[in-house]
Amino acid sequence: METIINKDINDGRAKEVFKIALPLILSTSAMTLQMFVDRVFLMWFDRDAMSGAMMGGILSFVPFSLFLGTATYASTFVSQYDGAKMQHRIGPAIWQSVYFAFAAGLILAAMVLFDRPLIAWIGHKPPINEYELTYYRFMLLGAMPGILDSAISCFLTGRGKTWSVMWVNVLKTIINIVFDYVLIFGHFGFPKWGIAGAAIATIFANIVSCIIYFVIFLWPSCREKFGTSNNRFDRDLFGRLMKFGFPSGVQFMLDVFGFTLFVVFVGRIDAVSFAASSMVFQINMLAFMPMIGFGMATSILVGRAIGAGKPDLAQKTTWSAAKLTFTYMVAIAISYWLFPDLFMLPFKAGAMKEQMEAIRPIAIRLLYFVSFYCLFDMGNIIFASALKGAGDTKYVMYRSIWLNWLIMVIPSWAAVTFLHGQAKLYVAWAALTGYVCALAILFFLRFISGKWKEMRVIEKTPTLPSMLPDMPAIEDVGM
Repeated sequence: METIINKDINDGRAKEVFKIALPLILSTSAMTLQMFVDRVFLMWFDRDAMSGAMMGGILSFVPFSLFLGTATYASTFVSQYDGAKMQHRIGPAIWQSVYFAFAAGLILAAMVLFDRPLIAWIGHKPPINEYELTYYRFMLLGAMPGILDSAISCFLTGRGKTWSVMWVNVLKTIINIVFDYVLIFGHFGFPKWGIAGAAIATIFANIVSCIIYFVIFLWPSCREKFGTSNNRFDRDLFGRLMKFGFPSGVQFMLDVFGFTLFVVFVGRIDAVSFAASSMVFQINMLAFMPMIGFGMATSILVGRAIGAGKPDLAQKTTWSAAKLTFTYMVAIAISYWLFPDLFMLPFKAGAMKEQMEAIRPIAIRLLYFVSFYCLFDMGNIIFASALKGAGDTKYVMYRSIWLNWLIMVIPSWAAVTFLHGQAKLYVAWAALTGYVCALAILFFLRFISGKWKEMRVIEKTPTLPSMLPDMPAIEDVGM
């Protein structure tokens, strides 16, 4: 069954937002579950393998996020074209993103040539640095299917066909988890590849989902209605994707880059602090990724309303999404305070007892930080998604640039460099918390200013002149 946005788009109520968001929440939750299980398996394999996957994954995701954020901005084009009833332009918009994804995959694969100097600069000790190198290398070499998968899925997400996306992601998650188990531990006759097996499982799952999305995209009915057979390179359309999508990608990359530096600094404190931080970040992903589902739904509905010329409806939709998301995050924050051991239980199940005993008290304190900033992260995701859905991507990019360095990167570096003992870790986490809160406040202020209401990323809908000349009567033309 498909989630369908009716001809009036939606009425902006929470119920309508939830209809679109629910499959996306389940979809992002499935992907989060895959990553969570991946890290749990690696914790069982070796504590340092989990930490290495954390760092190697983040390092590879920094350049990956630039291209991912740009390619997936095609969903805004799709939603605005759909709202403007210009469905024949949807297929060409997706093809421009596909071409970009192919080029991006080649660039990322070439970056493997510089992997050893980068890992050496990180400065983590063996065997963590070897795990980091292995995971980083595989994820860059196999990056193209991941970007291509996300680019083609915009054909569905941008039109609100979110149930289809959910089922594809559920299948991808199942494939990934099964191959994680097989390739990490060497079951069923396969070699024991450890952290390399975890990366290969992810790449294979992305390839499968790419194939499925391409079949849907090129289905005969879609070729006719949405112009998906029109695979011509459109310089104007590609240029607009870059104009609006590239700032979105830059903002995404800078956010990930700042977070990466934060993790690098924390990793230099000691192995226990690094493992505790890695564990807490994975736990937080379980709460954070469903919020991304609400953000995606917000962007889709705002884009569709803007395309239809209904900015007030876009504003109402955003407030409904904010209320839903805030309620969810309050429940998560409370659970972090009351039941921290429950979230750590999967890691504890297969880990060495002495390692978990050292990690547990630090992880509990870090969850207190997360429980506070996740309430602000709601505003960060929802209001930023609304701005992007309208095309206000440059504002989001510029604010992320200077807040990232001013509030998080420089203070966390100073804390790790000049402080002593556990103060290093907790002051660094306080800087991360401050960054999330400040960013949410600025996006909120931009949203209520209303400047985004006048924006759109697509060309104007062709219209007839308001006053047409009268049709001449038969006798006027001498007949």
